[in-house]
Amino acid sequence: MASEQTSTGYIKHHLQNWTYGQHPDGAWGFAHSAEEAKEMGFWAIHVDTMLWSILLGVFFLWAFRKAAKGATANVPGRLQNFVEWICEFIDSSVKGSFTARNTLVAPLSLTIFVWIFLMNLMDLVPVDWLPSAATWIGSTFFGADPHHVYFKVVSTTDPNATFGMAFAVFFLVLYYSIKIKGIGGFAGELTLQPFQSKNIVVQAFFIPINFLLEFVSLIAKPISLALRLFGNMYAGEMIFILIALMFSAGLGMGIFGAFLQMGWAIFHILIITLQAFIFMTLTIVYLDMAHNEH
Repeated sequence: MASEQTSTGYIKHHLQNWTYGQHPDGAWGFAHSAEEAKEMGFWAIHVDTMLWSILLGVFFLWAFRKAAKGATANVPGRLQNFVEWICEFIDSSVKGSFTARNTLVAPLSLTIFVWIFLMNLMDLVPVDWLPSAATWIGSTFFGADPHHVYFKVVSTTDPNATFGMAFAVFFLVLYYSIKIKGIGGFAGELTLQPFQSKNIVVQAFFIPINFLLEFVSLIAKPISLALRLFGNMYAGEMIFILIALMFSAGLGMGIFGAFLQMGWAIFHILIITLQAFIFMTLTIVYLDMAHNEH
């Protein structure tokens, strides 16, 4: 039972975000438990999610800027080759799925793909390395209780991050839907299809039905974008945590766990790439639908 409780505590500790917010007594500070984080409410900030997403975003900008500044028409270096390959891949994806003309779509698709891929890639870092480093720093230099130091490094396992990106895409979809089609055209898409009739009375009857169906379809876009990415990455992180528990169960289980971890990491490379690609592709498709009139 003690071992089970220890394993349960280990899993909960690794799945808890480093949270900053307002305590019920009005004071601001970091949460020392999952219960305190929950009490902080909606306006609490997951510091680790913000930290890693911003750091990886800055790294993406720095690497691509370095490649652009050092670009040459002669024999390109490895970084330039890599960046050019990614840009060509994104360009092909946009040309294959986006039929309108908008200079924002390709840069947006590039940013989404590379940024999500980098955040997903952090899942391949052994689950104890960075949290253990954060625990040591917090307890050594700041006197924090090691049991109250939380540090998740995979931002896409936090629904706040995935929903934030999904809502940003959703707002762009709404913006271009209204800009291209006008308010009347956008409202017509929500109320005059899929059921139509030349009889005005029958069409008036169809309007609320059409709106219900189309509104659900519209709202499902950001929700499916966010939950698909979050669910796959959260499940992958959970499997890594469960495998890590095997290292504390003896030498034999540790060796077996090492082989499992290696196998899952190799397979997970496909998952982290595929999830970034799916998010990017659906973004392109949704924006294309926003630009096309029925």
